Amino acid sequence: MEWNKDKSVILSRVCVVVFAILLAVADIGAYWLVTWFMDVSRYLGGLKDGYFILATVYSCSVFAWILLVNLWKLLANIQKGMPFEESSVRCLRASSWCCAGVCAICLLGTLYYVPLILVSVASGFMALIVRIIKNIFEQAIAMKTELDYTV
Repeated sequence: MEWNKDKSVILSRVCVVVFAILLAVADIGAYWLVTWFMDVSRYLGGLKDGYFILATVYSCSVFAWILLVNLWKLLANIQKGMPFEESSVRCLRASSWCCAGVCAICLLGTLYYVPLILVSVASGFMALIVRIIKNIFEQAIAMKTELDYTV
């Protein structure tokens, strides 16, 4: 079995579906996950902390769903052989803002649970990487458009 770009896109789409299923399970079970986490945590306790963690989880989940939808659309463009389109740039821009949103929420969450700084830094770094890739795509589209007019 030879690996090619079509199989790679299919694998990526399968991964998006798997993450969507896991996110749905996490959303449905968030209350029980947070309850368990509060039981095993040495730093958190009480109803107020539980509500803060739950609010953080659900707030980040909104961004995660938007991100998964945009990844699905981006992979659809790649599968059609049209990765360098404005719609791909829009998907990457939205994905970058989703990562930045999670960064902001988790940074705010460090007020009650300091280890969230790790998630905040990771998602902020991811926002930067996706933003740079978006800029590369924009430049490639501009070059492609210029080349189309030249020919």
